[in-house]
Amino acid sequence: MMQTHSNLFSDEQMRDFIVNGYVTVKTELPRSVHETIYRKTQEYTEKEGNLGNNILPRVPELQAVFEDPAVRGAFTSILGQNYVMHSHRHPHRNAPHSGGQGFHKDSYWGHQKVRHHLPRWAMAFYYPQDTPVEIGPSSILSGTQYYSNRITDNNDGEVALSGEAGTVSIIHFDLWHRAMANQTDKTRYMMKFQFIRLDEPQQPEWNMENPTWSIGELDENGNPAAKRHETTWRHVWRWMKGNSNGHDPKQANGSLSRHIEALGDEDPAVRSDAADELGLLGESAADAIPMLSEALQDDYEPARLNAAYALGAIGESAVSALIEKLAAENGSTRRMASYGLAAVEAPAVQPLCEALEHENDAVRVEASYALAQIGSAAEPAVSVLMEHFEDSNVEVRRYIPEAFGAIGPPAAPAVPTLIDMLASDDDVQVRFESALALAQIGPASSDAIPVLKESLSDKNRYVRDNSIHALKRIGTPEAESALFDYLLMARWCPITNRESTF
Repeated sequence: MMQTHSNLFSDEQMRDFIVNGYVTVKTELPRSVHETIYRKTQEYTEKEGNLGNNILPRVPELQAVFEDPAVRGAFTSILGQNYVMHSHRHPHRNAPHSGGQGFHKDSYWGHQKVRHHLPRWAMAFYYPQDTPVEIGPSSILSGTQYYSNRITDNNDGEVALSGEAGTVSIIHFDLWHRAMANQTDKTRYMMKFQFIRLDEPQQPEWNMENPTWSIGELDENGNPAAKRHETTWRHVWRWMKGNSNGHDPKQANGSLSRHIEALGDEDPAVRSDAADELGLLGESAADAIPMLSEALQDDYEPARLNAAYALGAIGESAVSALIEKLAAENGSTRRMASYGLAAVEAPAVQPLCEALEHENDAVRVEASYALAQIGSAAEPAVSVLMEHFEDSNVEVRRYIPEAFGAIGPPAAPAVPTLIDMLASDDDVQVRFESALALAQIGPASSDAIPVLKESLSDKNRYVRDNSIHALKRIGTPEAESALFDYLLMARWCPITNRESTF
């Protein structure tokens, strides 16, 4: 068991984050720091407009917020010790008497977002001023990070992320969220920063005392915005502990046929719960594979999701049924099948490699997506993925570098392929995914230093920024020299403006 540190999560906090998708912490900084951040942000915004990605160098006091022990402890627990701050950050201004926003998920800054049920990305919402509900804080729909669609038509289940100045809410990147209406005469600022996990978990990175998943005191049935997904939660818990998919299933105790029958119930909540119960039975629920496979196309997303992870928990015997669904006409059904295959992990890798040869674009897209979600257990797929780096479908090409990055250092044989993708692919998302993958592979990416140096001049800011992360992670004298040369050229003076040019 890892050494206990006071600012890392407890088991209860980790379970809460897995289920609900957010946690709120309070920095220990003096109030004067937050007042300075607010004043500078207000002043510069009025003169220069929204500071966008330059908010951190323009208001460097923000760095102290993200170095605060409580904030670092939370991010370390969720994203691992080697997490990094992404270069996209944004000060959100909620004007007096605004009407607020609708609920949404964030994109890749205008590009296709790769959705992760596993917490590989997270966001921080920081308030430099007191933020009661009246001033329009951000709010979330608790537990909805696993959903592509909202299951409620209104704001039932909305949780306001309110708090005093210095409050930081950390949310799963895919959680549904919005800005609430500002009913006051004061401008509300919220600083949104993004963070990335660079390494697959090898062990728990929180203060784990009990390695067994338990729902504890969480009230999973009282949330109108999301339903019970214990099989999914348990899969995430085990991944974050660094374990494989295997788990201790419940005993069937004669309930198997009852749960299978309930998959056909008219009530969608009953169908959803039945699929989840079958998932908790693990391999002993293999007789339910045909019905669970059909449930992947249920018109109720919680039922589809639970069916996918139930099949994943059943394991290898469910792989052929899941592979078959990769060719379904409905895109949601295909994606659910890929979730299930990713949850199966190692036994699904070879069938997914074979699916990469399919003539149907959609099948190849989902196969590459699933391999990217499997992560380190997909190492046997590296050579096959390398063969498809020029796939005619751009989504396949986007998922291939993501898969290499999730596999990490064992994907080092793919470095020449990533060099080619970074240097020559016309799609900007392929390029910034490739640069990030080189960062995740780390020192074994040293052959990529020349192309990473060239990519520091890429027309896309995120290709450049991910190349910086890669050079830093490679860490050789050559990489550091390239990095310093670029930073000296690109350095920006945050106090230079029209009123002060010298």
